[in-house]
Parts: sequence; C-alpha cells; structure tokens
Amino acid sequence: MEATTSLSTRLFANTALCYAAALSAIVIALLIRSALSPLLGTSVPYLTLFPAVAFCAWYCGVGPSLAGVVVGVLAARYWFIPPVRSFSLPELTHSIGVLGFLLASGVIVMMGEARRHQNQQLQRAQGALEDRVRERTAELDGANQSLRELTARLLQLRDEERRRFARELHDSVGQVLAALSINVSNARSDIERLTKTADALRQSESLIQDVSKEVRTISHLLHPPLLDEAGLFSALRWYVDGFSERSKIKVDLNLPKEFGRLFPELETAVFRFVQECLTNIHRHSGSSTATIRIAHSDTAVHVEVEDEGKGIPHEKLLEMNSGSLAGVGIRGMRERIRQLGGTLEIDSGVKGTRIRAGFPIVAGSSTAAA
Repeated sequence: MEATTSLSTRLFANTALCYAAALSAIVIALLIRSALSPLLGTSVPYLTLFPAVAFCAWYCGVGPSLAGVVVGVLAARYWFIPPVRSFSLPELTHSIGVLGFLLASGVIVMMGEARRHQNQQLQRAQGALEDRVRERTAELDGANQSLRELTARLLQLRDEERRRFARELHDSVGQVLAALSINVSNARSDIERLTKTADALRQSESLIQDVSKEVRTISHLLHPPLLDEAGLFSALRWYVDGFSERSKIKVDLNLPKEFGRLFPELETAVFRFVQECLTNIHRHSGSSTATIRIAHSDTAVHVEVEDEGKGIPHEKLLEMNSGSLAGVGIRGMRERIRQLGGTLEIDSGVKGTRIRAGFPIVAGSSTAAA
C-alpha cells in the first residue's frame, strides 16, 4: 500500500507525466495484443487493454485514463476489429463490444478515482496522527526530564537536611546531655552514703549515657561526620563495624590500600548505596555474612555488595531490573546512581544476591587524601 501510494503521488505531482504514463501503458498493451494476433486473430481485441486501463485508473487520474481509453478504442478499431486499418463503423457485434469496453473502462476509472480519494483521506489522517504522536512524545520527554530534575533536587535537599540535622543533634543535644551526665555523676559522688539514692542516680546516669550514645548513633547514621572530615572509607569502616555489632552479621569489607578523596556527592552516594544494601540484607535475606568490595580506576569507582541468604524470586528480579517494581530504598538508590551517570545491576539466584554499582569519576573532581 505504501509503495502504491508513493508511485501515485509522484505521478500526480506532474500532469504531463500522468498523460505520458497512461499513453505508454496503452501503447504497450497494443503492442502485446499485436504480438498475439497470430494466435487470436480479430477475437478479444481488448484483452490486453483492460490491464492498461486499470493501471491508468489506479495511478494516473481521470483525464489521462479517459485519454488512454479513447486512444485504446481507436487503435483497437484500426488494427484488430474488421475491417482492419479503417475507422468506419464496425459491424453490430463489434460495435456492441466497443460499447461494452467503454462502459467497463468507465467503471474501472470511477473505481480508481474512488480509491485515490480514499487514499488521500487516509494519508491526511495518518499525517495528523503522526503529528499528534510527535507532540505527545515531546510532551512526555519534557515531563520525564522535569521529573528527573525534581528527583535530583529532592535527593540533594534530603542530604543537606540530614547533614544539618546531624550537626544540630551533635552540637546541641549532645553537649547538654554530656553536661547533665557530669552533674549527675557529681551528685552521685556527694551522696554516696545514701545507697538507694546512689543506685537510682547510677541507673539514671547509665540511662543518660545510653541516650547520649543513641543520639550520637542516630546523628552519625543520618550523616556521619567522618564522611565530611576523614572521607568515604573511614566512614564505611565505622559504619560496617557498628552494623556488624548491632545485627550480628559478619561483614567482610575489602577496600583499596590507597585511595584519594572524591567529590562530596559521589562519597555520599557510595556510602548510601552500601548502607541501603546492608539494611536490605538484615531485613530480607537472612544471611549471616556479607561481603563488600570496592575497586577504582582513574575513571570510575565500582562497588559490589554480596550476601549468602535467600535470593530474590526470578519474576520479582526481572521487574526490579526493569524498574517497574522496586521498594522506596531501591528506587531512591537507582535514581541517585542515575543522577551521577552510574549503573546498577542486581543478580540473584536460589541462594545469595549480588548488587553492583558503577560510579564515573569526573576528571578533576577528586582531591588527594589517604
């Protein structure tokens, strides 16, 4: 259909070409009929003209088709209808044949014209539909771009708020609790002779120390100061040690011996990736061990977290890798990595899950530090 429409469109663009094509088709049909004359004689003089008329009606239009029909009738009368080589009126039988050919040709021409009008309407409708699809596609691309920018901004604001909140907890509440602990300790020393009061104060002092420790832990988990002060790997060692102590999961941390500081967004992304992976292992896998491997080159940092617990079902894994199904943590982790131009892969079998992330290092963004 597309090839037919294209040919018809090219012919209609040039009126002279339409007439030339129609007359050429009639001439070719007459030559073929002339070649068949030794076999057919004067019978069926219009045998080869019908396909030519159909071609003219299909591709050339009403005018060229009618011109081709007239030329075909005159040529058939002159060469194939007795008496041949004459334009006099033929016998009644042949005259009826001429009228029949003219009527049949008229029907073919009208059918071809109706088909052309229908094709033109279809082309216009198809063009309008393609324009609409392009508009919708452009709108969708714009909406997706806006959504990605909004997501990146939200992640950045969340990290900044965590950093501010962690600093406030450490600088204000932590200091007050430390002073209160000293005062309670002094009071306990002064009234040591009062056993019951001393026991109560001792317990209160212990509770205050526990609260202070918990506040420091929460502050560090929200945004560990080591991440800003000492760098990514010091923060990872601190976090992994605390995670192993709390969860009783043995974590093997493999780090490069020498590695410089990265730009803050990349260090935060790697730390949050490891944090989210270990949290998922503790909540879902049932594994008693975990392994973290970090490797780097001049252009990229590669992080891999692996456990030996129960794997992710195959159907759910396919949906997670396609992005159609993921929890809030996985979705946020994938979006954070995407904003930095990185990649995320999740592999899982009947036993064990491996999550790999690659983060590109922008030239000149790292600073020299052990």
